[in-house]
Amino acid sequence: MEKRLFGRTKWAVSEVGYGMWGMAGWTESDDKQSEKSLDLAVEQGVNFFDTAWGYGEGHSEKLLGRLVKRHPSIKLYTASKIPPKNFKWPALPNYRLQDSYPTDHIMEYTHKTLKNLNLEQIDLMQFHTWDDGWTQEEEWQRAIEDLKTSGKIAAIGLSLNRWEPENGVKAIKTGLIDAVQVIYNIFDQAPEDVLFPLCKALDIAVIARVPFDEGTLTGNITKETTFPEGDWRASYFVPENLIASAERADLLRSLVPDEMTMAEMALRFILMNEDVSTTIPGMRKAKNVLANTATSDGKLLNEELLNELKNHRWDRKPTSWSQ
Repeated sequence: MEKRLFGRTKWAVSEVGYGMWGMAGWTESDDKQSEKSLDLAVEQGVNFFDTAWGYGEGHSEKLLGRLVKRHPSIKLYTASKIPPKNFKWPALPNYRLQDSYPTDHIMEYTHKTLKNLNLEQIDLMQFHTWDDGWTQEEEWQRAIEDLKTSGKIAAIGLSLNRWEPENGVKAIKTGLIDAVQVIYNIFDQAPEDVLFPLCKALDIAVIARVPFDEGTLTGNITKETTFPEGDWRASYFVPENLIASAERADLLRSLVPDEMTMAEMALRFILMNEDVSTTIPGMRKAKNVLANTATSDGKLLNEELLNELKNHRWDRKPTSWSQ
């Protein structure tokens, strides 16, 4: 497993991390299967794990806490997220900071996370939503400084709204933010325009989430795909999104090298970008852990393929279904 520096924290993190949403927020989640997959990931060299209180109201955090306890001799970096007080994703410009992250709420959910993890300190705490209109308000700034000073958190980050990679730039420029989590993949290349150069200049860590575009870039989702009732993807892949996404994925099929899967190609595209500190695919099953971690072998996509993939950039705007 290749390691990369996590911005100014200087943590050496696995370039392929682990996104834990699917272990509590999607149907067919199974704790025994999840724990086997998590342990296997550690064996393969993964040391960065990203969760959130919102993933099963702390359930995913508890899985991560148990993982850390099972591997006391290995430094596993823990990352979680504070849900907005109004429990609405994404943050809209008309939401006040008091609606989403007043001090008492920040403190309450940081302590809930620490209790779920059964740890005294979490490495990275993130705001699960963000709007740059809050940047100059001192309340959130004082709260995170207090959490750092008291040793409850080591670093603070932002999880940026879907398809709004520049709605966080002002906050990053305050110098208070250590990491940013943003959607970045073959389709979603917009972070390269402004966000990544700024993070590079200020030594801010970049977590690339949704590497497979919620499954489209695995090649397994078609226009006929359906999801079980209660599965988050059923509300995301509404017809206008499912059809458009499947059509875009179809255009990529002929580009996949003979020795690769589309998912491998998608991960390697992300790893080609040195501005990315780690990417966090969801990996509920052992076969996916092995396939995804195997991409961290230092091998690069050829320039011709990379340039062709650049042409598949798809700039989208937030909608009612793009939570």
